Amino acid sequence: MSNGKSSKKITRIVDDSASTTTAEQGATWKPTAESKSKATTFRIIAVLGWLVAIGCQVWAYFKLQEVPVNMAWMIGLIVVALIFAIVGNLLWKKANRLDPASEKNKFKFFVQNQLGMIISVLAFLPMVILIFTNKNLNGKQKGILGTVAIAALAAAGLTGTEFNPASVEQYTEQTNQVELLNNGVNSVYWTPSGKSYHLFEDCGYINGKRTNEIFEGTVAKARELKKITDLCDRCQGRAQKAKALDLETELKPTGSD
Repeated sequence: MSNGKSSKKITRIVDDSASTTTAEQGATWKPTAESKSKATTFRIIAVLGWLVAIGCQVWAYFKLQEVPVNMAWMIGLIVVALIFAIVGNLLWKKANRLDPASEKNKFKFFVQNQLGMIISVLAFLPMVILIFTNKNLNGKQKGILGTVAIAALAAAGLTGTEFNPASVEQYTEQTNQVELLNNGVNSVYWTPSGKSYHLFEDCGYINGKRTNEIFEGTVAKARELKKITDLCDRCQGRAQKAKALDLETELKPTGSD
């Protein structure tokens, strides 16, 4: 399928797979060895971050038993715990885009994608309860620490929640759709600020004045790097018309007008 050329800078995002094509149309998508390795690394760092966050909360628990309670220490420990929790949450979500779970096992799929939210609740909710039930704190202190702890719980829980979880089935469907429209080639284009990936580098949606650079890579790379899950409607229609025209040409009798 031929396509026009864009005047913008095209940056190719390299995938370590042997080819951008799938040998068998409809084959189940699988992460590359590089993606699985990166995902494992991110998950290990995420778990370490969560452990530090929980450790800070345990430390804060013991500081909460002191009389008088050191407010600066308590706030500091909660903030440090929040930072490590958020880092862990973001890395875990990135790992899930590199090496997503299958929807076939509903429980595993839920836990793997929402583990950051689960850990965040386990790390911060007990501290919120302990602060408001602690007898060593007066009303003002409970108000201050309680507000900080609740805010930390909300921030950690929000960053840990995956609202649009990736799955093997999604990647398979999206990759097969692109390959079907693109003559078997798993290659798409996107921009740093775009919300869709495109089949044609000269698509008007990614060749505006505000676009200086266009990225090219696989469907999985678009999802991994930009969380893009939608195919451009204009590109889809253009590809479908091109395929219909090619089919009509093939079926047209030789020598006919």
